[in-house]
Amino acid sequence: MGWKKLSSRTVWENDWMRVHEDEVINPGGGENLYGHVHFKNHSVAIVPLDENGNTWLVGQDRYTLGAWSWELPMGGAPLGEALIDAAQRELREETGLTAADWTEVMQLHTSNSITDECGFVFVARDLTMGETEFEESEDLEIRKLPFSEALAMIERGEITDAISVAALLFVASRKPSSP
Repeated sequence: MGWKKLSSRTVWENDWMRVHEDEVINPGGGENLYGHVHFKNHSVAIVPLDENGNTWLVGQDRYTLGAWSWELPMGGAPLGEALIDAAQRELREETGLTAADWTEVMQLHTSNSITDECGFVFVARDLTMGETEFEESEDLEIRKLPFSEALAMIERGEITDAISVAALLFVASRKPSSP
């Protein structure tokens, strides 16, 4: 039978997201309220790789977690902006890096039971170092490390961000283009 939406209302909204509450009939035939979040941006994450097999992570205190988080450089791509433009901007702002070679490698949904957010992952190569351009809300620690150490951080539970974990493991699994 699938889901059937009976009604929908916006319960909260800001510049980045909208929270909906829908009256639905679920696949089993029962009526429920279903809350979900619509993001007004796509997410872009970048796996920067240099010729020596290194990558870069950014660390920051995440308000939502109340904890420190190591992640790939990433940010928002407003709907309508070219994903590659957003990825290039985010890499430069958060690490100071620019790249001559870009490849989009995957698309994923971050938590598809409660949000329609879509994430896109790029690999950036042929890197040049420059200056960072942090946003007001960013107080980042930048860490250059061997790609293999980033994978070990996943195994030790030190990287828990879903997009970062998926992207790093995906890149590691690609034998011909592995770092």
